Amino acid sequence: MTVSSLRETLVATGVEILDVDGATELTLREIARRAGVSHGAPRRYFPTHNSLLAAITSHGLRDLTDRLDPILAGKQPARSRLISAAIEYVSFAQERPAMFELMFRHDLLEGAGSNLRESSLPLFAALQSLTDEADASDPSTSALNIWTGTHGVAVLAANGSLTLVCPDLDIAALVTTTVTNHLPHTR
Repeated sequence: MTVSSLRETLVATGVEILDVDGATELTLREIARRAGVSHGAPRRYFPTHNSLLAAITSHGLRDLTDRLDPILAGKQPARSRLISAAIEYVSFAQERPAMFELMFRHDLLEGAGSNLRESSLPLFAALQSLTDEADASDPSTSALNIWTGTHGVAVLAANGSLTLVCPDLDIAALVTTTVTNHLPHTR
């Protein structure tokens, strides 16, 4: 197995463990075992556990970006794209809760060897651009409010808290309200 393919195998194995079994199973030993290599093999490619976590997180950020890019670049009005992107963001969190949580664990990932901001900051810039296109009076503040509100919904939806409190909740409607509350009502 080449260096590149073993590195990719370790990351793919970590992604699978995270998505299927959750973060508690995401140890170097378990990744190595499931990848069929010695427990020391990951250290050849990832000097720390956090550097492997950062590589796994990069994969998740790419997956999220791949889901959001077509929506953000669509031809619909900016307001519609913002709502659709926010709903997709929450859907990603619900479908892949452990990955979603890890993607925002900056306390673990800061300085872990991957420049995760290269993947995450363009998403926020696209959000800000859409809020500008939607005629928000302060696109930066509107984008921040939309993201933090949507992220809060995503976290609560991913961990089941929303349906616990309100079993019949229409999460898409809640996300729509979260987004539109921070946009002008004229468009």
